Amino acid sequence: MPPGHTDVLLKLYLTVPYIFPFTFKQTYMKKWFILFLAMPIVLSSCKKDNGCSAPAVGSYASVAETAYLQNYLTANAITASEVHGMFYVIHNPGSGSSPGLCSTITVTYTGRLITGTTDGAQFDASLTPINFSLDGLIAGWQLVLPLLKSNGTVTLYIPPSLGYGAQVTGSGASTIPANSYLKFDITLLSTD
Repeated sequence: MPPGHTDVLLKLYLTVPYIFPFTFKQTYMKKWFILFLAMPIVLSSCKKDNGCSAPAVGSYASVAETAYLQNYLTANAITASEVHGMFYVIHNPGSGSSPGLCSTITVTYTGRLITGTTDGAQFDASLTPINFSLDGLIAGWQLVLPLLKSNGTVTLYIPPSLGYGAQVTGSGASTIPANSYLKFDITLLSTD
């Protein structure tokens, strides 16, 4: 070939799809275009939208709060797991499905105050099944209950920052003082 013809052939090759629109490249372009259009449909069909947009718990207990709970656990010879500075003991993990942050859960529970190294007064209990939306509960419940399955049981040891914080909650015998450390015994009966 004479010099310069390779440049002409390269230019012709690159412009063929524009000059002759029905080439083999069109078949591949159609496939990619269809795949590109189908991708959002496929991906959106996998997403379950139940109206819940609760963010994951981002709070952590302070070092002092974690130390307070650790002292309580040590004094009572309790071996517990830790997450975000709170502690928990899973007595029975349960079976079946686990709740997500946006799940409705059915539970029975007992709540007590932790005072120093002893259990304080019971401030709340529901020995008959009760339903809650997990995203509406305190951070301590949101962090640990997804680790359980139906009929699982757990004890939570929650510092103020993952509980009710500096606010007084409830009234009468159900009053939870500000900055309270909490202990909950929970049975997760089911999740929706």
